[in-house]
Amino acid sequence: MGNEVLTTDALQIDRELGQQLLYQMMMVRRFEEKSAELYTKEKIRGFLHLYIGEEAVAAGVMHYLKPEDNILCTYREHGQAIIRGIDLGAIMAELYGKQEGCSKGRGGSMHLFDTKTKFYGGNAIVAGHLPLAVGLALADKKMKRKQVTCCFFGEGAAAEGEFHEAMNLASLWQVPVLFVCENNLYAMGTALQYTHAVTDLKTKALGYGMPSASVDGMDLTAVLKAAKQAIKTVRESGKPFFLVCNTYRFRAHSMFDAELYREKAEVDEWKKRDPILQFTKYLRDHALLSDDELKKTENRIEKEIQTAVDFAEAGTWEPLDQLTRFVYSDPVKP
Repeated sequence: MGNEVLTTDALQIDRELGQQLLYQMMMVRRFEEKSAELYTKEKIRGFLHLYIGEEAVAAGVMHYLKPEDNILCTYREHGQAIIRGIDLGAIMAELYGKQEGCSKGRGGSMHLFDTKTKFYGGNAIVAGHLPLAVGLALADKKMKRKQVTCCFFGEGAAAEGEFHEAMNLASLWQVPVLFVCENNLYAMGTALQYTHAVTDLKTKALGYGMPSASVDGMDLTAVLKAAKQAIKTVRESGKPFFLVCNTYRFRAHSMFDAELYREKAEVDEWKKRDPILQFTKYLRDHALLSDDELKKTENRIEKEIQTAVDFAEAGTWEPLDQLTRFVYSDPVKP
């Protein structure tokens, strides 16, 4: 088949790009589903926060980021890590707690980290990484680098003091940081209207003189268009931007969450807007995806995930005598 091109509002999606984006979202979904399965088998321990339902945000925003740009995330960061290109085996090994993991098995699900791809976490403290993002962006400004620091966080973080401190300093110092709020409506388990006096989150940027926008985070094409403009604005102006992606997680906050704060009917209703199903239909409607191509993508993903699991299974545990390594520096010898 040819490489047909669909153009809409300056957004161009051809067959190759469309299938690349679909592959990314499907890979994230299947990886998370496999992780949940492995968790129930006690292969993965500790905390596990799944990105299922929110895939369009990571895929859409990160498409326009360059390899030299910085990325910081919350503890629900598997999607961003995979799309950024961190080795799938290293991610799975990290979830297993093996030395071959991207954080040497010491971070687990919440602390994926990879300097090669400029992926600076995986940060467990709610809103704790926002000041770090401002610092990285300030460093780029001082060094006269035309780079963007992209900081993902949830709407729960937008109720924290560090959010306001970071927004204020980013605007005051005029640094190139893109704040991306993944508004999934419930934070850990409290509905948006009970934690925010103003629920139109993009208006929070007004108090800091910062441009902002909000977008349907379940629609990949909408995220792509909004992210393209936001990142272009940050890169060209060297100033901050606040982008709110309204999305929804289909799974509980974490594998420990009893999920008593929302009705199953509500979740089922949101699942009708599954970003993967929507984008698959979009590609089919515009003759950019065939049944055979979809099947090949599914088979490829299944094999790649199994390879990652095999790598993690074959990984090694850190010896107990290394337990204090990386915790404190060795004392200075006289």
